[in-house]
Amino acid sequence: MENFAGVGVSPGRVIGPVRHMPPSVGEPPAGERHDTDTPEESVAALKAAAKTVQEELKRRAGSAKGDAKAVLQATSLMATDPLLLKSATKLINNGASPARAVWEAGASVAEMLHNLGGYMAERTADVLDVRSRIVAELRGLPAPGIPSSNTPFILVAEDLAPADTATLDPAVVLALVTSGGGPQSHTAIIARALGLPAVVAASGVDDIDEGTPVFVDGAAGTLSLRPGAEEKAAAEAYATAAAALAAFDGVGVTADGHEVPLLANVGGAADAVKAAEAKAQGVGLLRTEFCFLGRDTEPTAQEQVEAYRGVFDAFPGRKVVVRTLDAGADKPLPFLTDTSEPNPALGVRGYRTDLASPGVLERQLKAIADAAVQASADVWVMAPMISTAEEAADFAKLCSNAGLQTPGVMVEVPSAAVMAESILGEVSFASLGTNDLTQYTMAADRQLGSLAALNNSWQPAVLRMVKLTVDGSAAEGHAKPVGVCGEAAADPALAVVLVGLGISTLSMTPRALAGVGAVLNSVTLADAQRIAGIAVASPTAAEAKSRVRAELPILESLGL
Repeated sequence: MENFAGVGVSPGRVIGPVRHMPPSVGEPPAGERHDTDTPEESVAALKAAAKTVQEELKRRAGSAKGDAKAVLQATSLMATDPLLLKSATKLINNGASPARAVWEAGASVAEMLHNLGGYMAERTADVLDVRSRIVAELRGLPAPGIPSSNTPFILVAEDLAPADTATLDPAVVLALVTSGGGPQSHTAIIARALGLPAVVAASGVDDIDEGTPVFVDGAAGTLSLRPGAEEKAAAEAYATAAAALAAFDGVGVTADGHEVPLLANVGGAADAVKAAEAKAQGVGLLRTEFCFLGRDTEPTAQEQVEAYRGVFDAFPGRKVVVRTLDAGADKPLPFLTDTSEPNPALGVRGYRTDLASPGVLERQLKAIADAAVQASADVWVMAPMISTAEEAADFAKLCSNAGLQTPGVMVEVPSAAVMAESILGEVSFASLGTNDLTQYTMAADRQLGSLAALNNSWQPAVLRMVKLTVDGSAAEGHAKPVGVCGEAAADPALAVVLVGLGISTLSMTPRALAGVGAVLNSVTLADAQRIAGIAVASPTAAEAKSRVRAELPILESLGL
């Protein structure tokens, strides 16, 4: 039996036949010209195709939810990106056909974004995906997408475009395996949201023959060819365990009664309703970008109030933590962000946009406060990308002026963890965004499969950042709550470590609630603290993970 190892990003054990993503749209021949049309007609054809692609992506976004909706909305903006169309128009005026022009223009834009690095490099996949879709539209060909099938299969690809990951059907796609991508890529995030077993950065899987039966273990990060009796038994046991987890009672608590509220990360009212149905104890992260993405202008106060109210109403009397607009970097907004920044990941994003465009944050806080007054939810508000105590104090003042009583900060920047005592002296709580905290601590782009080992929240350096934050919160003798709302909270083994380090709440994709709840309930607080010590003392991320998992036999029985 041949094995392939990658990075497990979503747990589960399944067996099924391999289906590969279909070949991408072919490159138009070099030198192809628009001999039968005038340049004006060719430019018009290009713009019409781009608009059709954009409208199709918007249509799909309209029926998608949460992360999938945000991904499709962001990709749709790229379809009519002025830089892409302007570059293609120039090539058409020099004689190139519309298809060849957009192909070359897309390559140039993608190279530019790649060279910028950081979050802008993440948009490379969007540009190349949109380019292929426009060429397909111009040629009258089917758009790129997930292969159709009447029977379930395991999808194997080099990587998936955001628009593809956003439309995965878990009733047909049993698991997802890519040879590229990283643990925080769109592929990984959507797989977790859909509850699909997934492995990324698995070198060599592109060469597996179509239809080959394989066994995928999303927790271990492995794929095995031609599974035998042992693998079939493991898949059956996982299916049984998954059914058992469906009985989750909605309470996060250790075996000795230490309560750890299990909250949900949501991107809008529909997500919130599903999270409540999954028995989340509240919302630990409301991504307010859903209200702003796909727009050329700032949403009105009333539009914002209605959007937030829909989430608050799903959790009457429960805590809902609202993250203010995290625009910039991979979430550019035409009316707010500067896309010409040389390094957007380290640029004007999150809270920092208030410095460049004052007023947007103030108006958003007022809308959140107005929505909170109309609902019974316990509304907390936090700012992303806070780096200093001065910024925390300014944000707290803005919240107070808007009538919001519980201000907090996201700890995503290492300086915020190091200075947690001073920062938490200015606000009521903190929430660790482990995706960005890992990226910035390890200086590793979270989208790059080649850096997946570095970009791993099991890194002892990241765990020490978590401990620094918790220790800082307690330095004044009255600890302020510190939660985690990054993807690390969805890993049941890592959740135990986080609780052992002193984290008070865990927020995750709703599909992870039952697994995390079951594993927490199997240990005492003292167990969690001991296990956390093992992780922090480990020399590498791999050893930290393996040593912790060895202490938690329940993970094997649950297939987690």
